[in-house]
Amino acid sequence: MSTTIDDDVTTETPPKQTKRQRQAAGIADAASGGLKILLIKLIALGIVDAIAVYALFVLALAGQWLIAAIVVVVTVFVNWIYFSRRKLPAKYLTPGVIFLILFQVFVLVYTAYIGFTNYGTGHNGSKEQAVSSLMSSALERVPDSPTYGVTVVDQLGTLGLLVTDPDGEVSVGTATQPLTPVDNAQLEGGKAVALDGWTSLSFSDVIARTDEITALAVPFSDDPNDGAISTPDGSNGYLYLSTLEYDEAAGTMTDLTTGTVYSDIGTGAFTSDDGEELLPGWQIVVGFDNFVRAVTDERLAVPLVYVTLWTFAFALISVASTFFLGLFLAIVFNDMRMRGRKYYRVLMILPYAIPSFLSALVWAGMMNESFGFINQVLLGGADVPWLTDPFMAKVSVLIVNLWLGFPYMFLVCTGALQSIPDDIQEAATVDGARPWAIFRLIKLPLLLVSVAPLLIASFAFNFNNFNVIYMLTDGGPRDSNAPIPVGFTDILITMVYKVAFTGQSRDYGLASAYSIIIFIVVAVISIIAFRRTKSLEELN
Repeated sequence: MSTTIDDDVTTETPPKQTKRQRQAAGIADAASGGLKILLIKLIALGIVDAIAVYALFVLALAGQWLIAAIVVVVTVFVNWIYFSRRKLPAKYLTPGVIFLILFQVFVLVYTAYIGFTNYGTGHNGSKEQAVSSLMSSALERVPDSPTYGVTVVDQLGTLGLLVTDPDGEVSVGTATQPLTPVDNAQLEGGKAVALDGWTSLSFSDVIARTDEITALAVPFSDDPNDGAISTPDGSNGYLYLSTLEYDEAAGTMTDLTTGTVYSDIGTGAFTSDDGEELLPGWQIVVGFDNFVRAVTDERLAVPLVYVTLWTFAFALISVASTFFLGLFLAIVFNDMRMRGRKYYRVLMILPYAIPSFLSALVWAGMMNESFGFINQVLLGGADVPWLTDPFMAKVSVLIVNLWLGFPYMFLVCTGALQSIPDDIQEAATVDGARPWAIFRLIKLPLLLVSVAPLLIASFAFNFNNFNVIYMLTDGGPRDSNAPIPVGFTDILITMVYKVAFTGQSRDYGLASAYSIIIFIVVAVISIIAFRRTKSLEELN
């Protein structure tokens, strides 16, 4: 920096920028300025803002104000970042951070939350929804009910009824929103036929959605005991009253036909004195009950033990078998004396290029006991129960997973072997070391420095390898003695899937608790393994 004095005026010459600083400034200007860049920004942010506005509209209708507020904050923050001429790092980091929060952090936090609730079959919604469903399921038409003029309307896929009562008053409502008076409806012959913000269904639409319309019951008021309006033909509606009576102050539901009183005792369902529950119930927080039940429930204890043992065995054997086969092939095809090595390498990675679920389905067909290719062609008509015997099914799963996994290890080991300097092997040869000693004492330790983290990642992947189990055996053969639909080749993740999504009773809370337990187990094993691999770094 230089200083010039002229007629008592002092000026300072700014310091010269380095080449790297000029490049950074150019990148920043290109990222934040220019007409083309501005147009791209406007188009991209316009799409983002349009999606945000639509999401706000849907969330507002659903009453999800907290999520709507989060959407507003994120949208404003994104616009501020991308319209700023600075904040260059944030421009690149923001999309990744948003997707990380949506698809990783949120999923993990929400799964943990579900694990502390009774969410599952019969406990899917709020208490208000449960009361509405119970009252609707016991509706009976009032014999002397007046006839209401009805027009079936639709708003963003939600059906509603535009109702005209005998006095000419018009109201609109849905299955979840009670009838609300309106004064701007279009009338024809004294009957409301259209309303701003709603789409009136034509006669053909009503016919096409008859089942959905006849099942629709619109609450008459905020009090569920006032009944609901329902239509059998999409044109005329009648008042229906429930045979259940709800007392909000007392927290009871009374069956008017039998006189039985069901009370809210804090279990997420109305329960009678003899323990009978009215379902559906509602979702409540149950604390650590799911986690305790996951490890102490006698019905789940036996299948949980052998599924856990098989999960560890499957993951460990899969990692070991794929690694050693991949390493062996890498050593073989890394020999400069072999001709056509590049063609063999291409063949070796073909299983890795085919989607795993597709390969598993092909193997399932080839291993069919009655007409599979392996039994009928390779084994000359033998009856090997590849997928129906508990032991052979596990062997089959390991074989197929070996087929799918060794190309990855082959590629990794090939790259790791080629990164080892040749002079180390030459020095060991000069010192009289034999090939096996060179491999065991020099190459393998150096190889593990780069491969060990990948082996840990492979263990975590195979611990939750859903595709192979589900597509090949579906966890079978089924264990008929187990109280849940679990099989002898099920691993923890497929058992969790069956607890959550199969059978007559689906327990999402218990399945989420199992998922969190699996996450903790894999995380602990990975942390311990990564710490142990630090000792390998001393080899460098």
